[in-house]
Parts: sequence; structure tokens; C-alpha cells
Amino acid sequence: MKTTQIARLKITLARVKPAVFRRIEVPLAIRLDRLHLAIQAAMGWTNSHLYEFRSGDMGWGEPHPDYGMDGPVDAGKARLGDVLGEIGAKTLDYIYDFGDGWDHKIKIERIESAMPGIAYPRLLAAAGACPPEDVGGSWGYAKFTAAINDPKHEHHAHYRGWYDADFDPAVVDLSGTAARLAALAELWSQKRPNKRKD
Repeated sequence: MKTTQIARLKITLARVKPAVFRRIEVPLAIRLDRLHLAIQAAMGWTNSHLYEFRSGDMGWGEPHPDYGMDGPVDAGKARLGDVLGEIGAKTLDYIYDFGDGWDHKIKIERIESAMPGIAYPRLLAAAGACPPEDVGGSWGYAKFTAAINDPKHEHHAHYRGWYDADFDPAVVDLSGTAARLAALAELWSQKRPNKRKD
């Protein structure tokens, strides 16, 4: 019986303070379109923008006829293990929302055998809250956090009213994050019914 391999990934959101990272484990054979969904769940994004994985001159994302030959390779046809083997990299970039330009650095920390009885993807560790969608990227997020943390800031009331008044950039909802990843693991582990031949 072949042992399933998993990859331990540390996903760090670049250029934000306080630091935002997630450490997750995923099957090494995961398709990149599913890795995108796992990252969305782990970070807390809403999956409402385009994305692309990058390494050197290669890109994987959602193909679009307007891109032609210059667009990314279809992420649904590429698996993490194959990509790592082909490019020989230990890191990938994941860009989400090309307007805001959220750049995530993915470090492959280790590859090992899956543990029996564990469903993947799964959360191992997390720090920092996911920034609000459409806040303006890392620059806008810095402005946002400065305003919400200072009651005397001229935009404090505006930002507190615009977004969750209880938002704390240093706090991550660990149980909610773990539950979102567990829901994906459950969904992806369900076997498809066999097609009947009549």
C-alpha cells in the first residue's frame, strides 16, 4: 500500500504588520486550484478575486481566453508535488486580488508521510488576523490598522463603522480557521458515487 505524502506549508502574508501567517498541512498531490481554496480558508479571504501561484517565470491560476498564451497555466491541471518537482523550488508566491496585490510567500517546510486517521488540509498554527477585503493592499491595511488602533485618529470612526468594530489585527480565530479547513478536508474526502452503466 502506497503511503500518502503531505507537505507542511508556512504561508506568510508579505508586507503587513502585525505578522500574518498560517501553517497548514496539505496532501502533496493536491491540485493548485484546491490549494488556492485551502489558502483562502486558512487566511480568511472570501475567494472573490483572481489569484495566481508564481515561481520564477511560471504561473498557475484561472485560465481566461483574453490571456491567450501569456496567461497562467490552469491551476486545476497542476499538482503541488509535480510543480515542486518540475521547478525544484522550496517556495512559491501566491498572489490574491490583483488590484490590492496581496502577496503570500509559501515556504515548503517539510514533506512527510500522512498520519493515519488525519484529514487534510489541516491547520497547525496561525498568527494575525486576515485583513479586510478591498482595504487597499498592504499600504491600505497599514492605514486601516493605524486608524482603528487610535481613537484620536481622524478616520477612526469611519473605519470602525466600515468594518467589524471588534476587529483586532493581532487576533486570529483559530477554531473558525481550523473548522474551515476541516470542512474542505471532509468535502474532498467524500467518494464520488460510481457511475452506473445502463
